Amino acid sequence: MEALSFERQHIWHPYSAMSAPSPVHLVDKAEGIWLHLENGGKMIDAMSSWWCAAYGHAPETLVAALKSQADRMPHVMFGGLTHQPAITLTRKLVALLPHGLDRVFYSDSGSVAVEVAVKMAVQAQIAAGHPARTQIATARGGYHGDTWKAMSLCDPETGMHSHFGRAVSAQHFVPTPPLVFDDEWLDEPKQNGLAEVEALFARHGADIAAFIIEPVVQGAGGMRFYHPAYLRGLRALCDHHGILLIFDEIATGFGRTGAAFTMDHASVRPDILCLGKALTGGIMSFAATIATADVAERIGQGNPAALMHGPTFMANPLACAVAGAALDLWRSRDWSAEARRIGVQLRAELASAATYPTVADIRVLGAIGVIEMKDPLPMDRVHAFCASEGVWLRPFGRLLYAMPPFITQPEDVSRITAAMLAIARGL
Repeated sequence: MEALSFERQHIWHPYSAMSAPSPVHLVDKAEGIWLHLENGGKMIDAMSSWWCAAYGHAPETLVAALKSQADRMPHVMFGGLTHQPAITLTRKLVALLPHGLDRVFYSDSGSVAVEVAVKMAVQAQIAAGHPARTQIATARGGYHGDTWKAMSLCDPETGMHSHFGRAVSAQHFVPTPPLVFDDEWLDEPKQNGLAEVEALFARHGADIAAFIIEPVVQGAGGMRFYHPAYLRGLRALCDHHGILLIFDEIATGFGRTGAAFTMDHASVRPDILCLGKALTGGIMSFAATIATADVAERIGQGNPAALMHGPTFMANPLACAVAGAALDLWRSRDWSAEARRIGVQLRAELASAATYPTVADIRVLGAIGVIEMKDPLPMDRVHAFCASEGVWLRPFGRLLYAMPPFITQPEDVSRITAAMLAIARGL
């Protein structure tokens, strides 16, 4: 097809080489759980298009909100101006979040939301009289985005950005939380991973502004699910040492793990929270960084008193209107229960993969199902198989996983798990 031939020569895809482009499928329409292809085929979007289309593609109320706002005001700068979609969205968002998380900064992607969170933390610490506190701590195995500061917080050895070497600023890392979600919690810090955090803070706490972590679920860094009690211990250590705590819920917020927010598994509130992906139900790129009043007030006492960030499309009215409609959709139904329903089925139907000699582990939490292989998967063969089976999966490295939309019905979940098992067996 001429269009694909042109595309291969001129369009760069995520994590791809223009010198040897991987095959792609030409999507003509996305609706509900389905990706309709130009050639007449269709595939279940078992990835929720990188986890954002939580309610399926093109929910009517979200599309209607987009069209209505486009007719009225597609965009206006947010410097010196404001608009009703931003105000309405913020009312709804603050009402959903734990008490105290109510100072909201809007940006246009998850990576930028992380950059803003780090800026907030550093500015707050400097303003509070701690000018040396400019460094960030995190856990190995995490993923926080592709921009420079965000990727410096990804695993420095096994992460996607390890090859940038010293061009990426060094951060402080502790080991991946060792106890998995379903383990019995062990109070001994040397066994639960908190001893390493305590030792780091004792050595370098005077230089650390914040500790950032994906609560419970480490996403693109390894699809690991760790014990929620780790977050309670981390909160206590951060408080003791005067270090701010940042939660990156860009991938997991809004029900993905079977709780409204993944931090709810531990009943822990961070000082700064990053949200994105499902915030607009997959309609538009949009993100939010939400801080406590204490963080905002500290920044306001500094020099400069302004938070030093301001994206051109900050609080874009289209995105705000769609996100507001997405929060209405979120409140209209117990979507966390739908995620748990999908999780029960994923756990049951993927269990047989534990007997495969090629499989290292199986993990399920909410509407996230993971088969970890012993060796990397052949991407091109997997993608061709997905088209033939009508199930879109996008593994990376040794990880084969699904995060289907919450509207996925049992018969379609079974199609997803059948495709995953076939891939795990070796196609």
